[in-house]
Amino acid sequence: MANFKAYRIFETSEGKFERKIVLRNTDELPAGEVLIQVHYAALNYKDGLSSFGHKGITKNFPHTPGIDASGIVVKTTSHKFRVGDKVLVTGYDLGMNTDGGFGEYIQVPFSWVVPLPSTFSLRQAMVIGTGGFTSALALYKMEMAGQRPEKGEIVITGATGGVGSMAISVFSKAGYQVVASSGKKDQHGYLKSLGAVRCEDRSYTNDESKRPVSRTKWAGAVDTVGGNTLATLMAGCGKNGCIAVCGLVASPQIEATVYPFLLNGINLIGVESAQTDMETRLILWDKLSSIWKPDSIEKVAVDITLNELDGYIQKIIDGKTRGRVVVRHQAAEV
Repeated sequence: MANFKAYRIFETSEGKFERKIVLRNTDELPAGEVLIQVHYAALNYKDGLSSFGHKGITKNFPHTPGIDASGIVVKTTSHKFRVGDKVLVTGYDLGMNTDGGFGEYIQVPFSWVVPLPSTFSLRQAMVIGTGGFTSALALYKMEMAGQRPEKGEIVITGATGGVGSMAISVFSKAGYQVVASSGKKDQHGYLKSLGAVRCEDRSYTNDESKRPVSRTKWAGAVDTVGGNTLATLMAGCGKNGCIAVCGLVASPQIEATVYPFLLNGINLIGVESAQTDMETRLILWDKLSSIWKPDSIEKVAVDITLNELDGYIQKIIDGKTRGRVVVRHQAAEV
């Protein structure tokens, strides 16, 4: 039993939501076989939505967001882990309806827990986090469908965001020529430092003519935007290319035709990382910690404390963050 700080979201009787740092006890955590002292967490867009009371993300309040966490096992009833093990948890229900990484302790089922890869520190695991894992899953599924570097350029939309930044890093490390699409011209230097061969304005991937098929502009794509951007990516994709769908910051709706599929044989690939099976999860973390480990890992993240989290939650909702935001708890290794 231990007391700890947590960033907690409360729903008022008027249906409004308040965000506070409170003192909690580990006895208040949900049931689970593994109790983890969290050293680092990471801020994702889902966490921002949960913090503003989005019932599609989190149904019951009060609640502690944080869909990513890394730390040390302090108690376990599972034979798969021992006290003192360094571990990470991303996805599943963590930070959605199960108290997440914005608390200094989490308690979760053993089946959610991944041993920390030996080439990662606990902090680096959170720089990667869901953003990097989603990017790796996109690459993994695209390559299963036949995508290869020699086929040509991969365009990544929403390139300055968490998934976009990590996708540039991961795909370039895997040998792909990456084109970064972003409306933030002042960030082109940052995007090239991650591995982009060139940067394009967001208009490059947003064709307002609504043509069902256009001339080939890219061999494949990773899309975090949705809407007309996704339709444009489909229309301009080369023969048998893959488009991985990872987000919908512009719109969940798309207006498109079947022609890109019938004429160019493109593959539209959904990327849902939270419920990835553990066998695939371990394969991807192994790749992320070795052959796909970004060279630019230290350039992608900004470190904050729990006291600074509130301001960054507003920033991520407003689309004003860049790359990954890592939350450092008091227990964090130096």
